Amino acid sequence: MFVLLLGFVGIQFFPTSQNQSNTIPKTDFILVNDVPKQVERIITTSCYDCHSNNTDYPWYNKVQPVAWFLEDHVTHGKEELNFNEWADYSNRRKNSKLKSIISQIENGEMPLWSYTLIHREAKLLEDERNTVLDWVSKLKDSL
Repeated sequence: MFVLLLGFVGIQFFPTSQNQSNTIPKTDFILVNDVPKQVERIITTSCYDCHSNNTDYPWYNKVQPVAWFLEDHVTHGKEELNFNEWADYSNRRKNSKLKSIISQIENGEMPLWSYTLIHREAKLLEDERNTVLDWVSKLKDSL
């Protein structure tokens, strides 16, 4: 038991990098698409922590090995879609990402259940889901 405790304490000295930025780039999805306030609120609450350059970390992000899991999760989320880099995407890539957003929301794949388990406010209610899907579909059709 002492060895486990010592190991747990020891891994606390291996910090993770923080995905935090104090600026919103000109390439941000919300800025370049003039997103309605209601859609903006839903997307920032349910998507931006894992899909932007600014994660609002919970208190437990300082505890290893949870912090490693969070860092890996955010890194992979940003590799798939980074809303802060939206304007840098080609129209083909934007179209693909919008299709993916629609599909994953319709199938209940996003936001991830593991995220909404602790961040209950990120879980999409039916009306929020429909609001986002309607707006994203219109945006996709306009490309």
